Amino acid sequence: MNYTNDISVKYRILIIDDEPIVGISCDRILSPEKKYDVKFESESGHGLKEALTGKYDLILLDIVMPDMDGMEILKRIRSAGITSEIVIITGYATIQTAVEAIKQGAVDYISKPFTPDELKICIEKVIQHSTLLRENIALRKELHMHQGFEGIIGESPEMEKVFSIIKRVAPTNGTILITGESGTGKDVVARAIHRLSLRNDKPFIACDCSVLAPTLLESELFGHVKGSFTGAIATKKGLFEIADKGTLFLDEVSNISLEIQSKLLRVLETHEIKKVGDTNERKIDIRIITATNQDLMKRIKDGRFREDLFYRLQVVPIYIPPLRERKEDILKLALTFLERLRKKNKIIAKYFAPETIRLMENYRWAGNVRELKNLVERLAILCDSEIIEPTHLPPELKNLVFQDTIYKLPQKWDEFRELKHQLQENAVREIEKQFLIEALQRSGGNVSNAAEDVGMQRTNFHQLLKMHKISSKDFS
Repeated sequence: MNYTNDISVKYRILIIDDEPIVGISCDRILSPEKKYDVKFESESGHGLKEALTGKYDLILLDIVMPDMDGMEILKRIRSAGITSEIVIITGYATIQTAVEAIKQGAVDYISKPFTPDELKICIEKVIQHSTLLRENIALRKELHMHQGFEGIIGESPEMEKVFSIIKRVAPTNGTILITGESGTGKDVVARAIHRLSLRNDKPFIACDCSVLAPTLLESELFGHVKGSFTGAIATKKGLFEIADKGTLFLDEVSNISLEIQSKLLRVLETHEIKKVGDTNERKIDIRIITATNQDLMKRIKDGRFREDLFYRLQVVPIYIPPLRERKEDILKLALTFLERLRKKNKIIAKYFAPETIRLMENYRWAGNVRELKNLVERLAILCDSEIIEPTHLPPELKNLVFQDTIYKLPQKWDEFRELKHQLQENAVREIEKQFLIEALQRSGGNVSNAAEDVGMQRTNFHQLLKMHKISSKDFS
């Protein structure tokens, strides 16, 4: 959910501060946004009572107040089980207290005096963070109830099309050709088809046609009789025979030789097989599912694949889209893999930070779902907190440039101006982030030295680090 574009949703904000000017300023800054409903309490007791109603999405809480300090209010809010996000308002002299408040359950802090832009950025970041965490939690609960369609995770329109085809073709005996890039899950789809078929109580046999030499593959598929070639010391059943009454899945079918292609074509036409070195043929009753990551039409033009076999295999084609074409599935896939790891191992990580998801969604995923699964496993093992932050990501993801994101070209001038503003704002934010990272790299993670090196006050430098979720420990 992109809350910044949904003006129909009012985010309720409570401000508790003994200085009326703070409440007035915040109201003036936020009210024109039309997406915030702001309430101000200058008396700590009344503020606590209002906070305990639990009706606020965000609470801006001053640390230093005369009757009851912010730390006490924070503890009471959290002990009551109120889930409102809390941002501490503090002066530079009390930053250490603000850090302690974050340990007690506050999500962030903002230092007085703050500019309108600083307040807006802080609030938008916190609400976006909260929104995504709620989505994380909701998805995790959903994952406990069901594991997608036959174990295939995806809710994008592209995957819904795949599921629809699977449902239609599974109960039939139609031959299926599954295409898609490496790592998209073609084998998972093949297994799902078998589970939904009328043959689901019979064997599902898979063969990777790319790993065996042609002579060995022929024997593997069709079997051989004793003495048919050097080393054939006994008669052996082939995969066609083993899969009888069930399903045979031939992965990377584009790699089989022309000679075996002709034999496979004959099997599809006659439903009979002959072992290597045998003179007798025997009937078989199997369903064949094939898959490839190659362009078979191109291989046909190059003379490397039989056109008649292609049309025999592609009775029902199923195309699995690459992960970059179904970005809305990335979070659910990542959480699914994380949950599976948590069940098998002692893993601390539970969620993905909003910026982490944004970077993952903008990554091209050359290895598709397989690459995502491997990355999540790496992150889960190495992450030492509940939330996987951008700093935990490998360089190829966390150094993504914002401009690489693909945008739909606006149709109206107002839309163009809005996109231009968004691009400029995010581009500056990315440059600012890289500026901080390089300063920390030069200083070996020493915040004071980094701030002095770039000509900033340490408190301001540290505040920017907090805003960008950058930990100096990652550079020491």
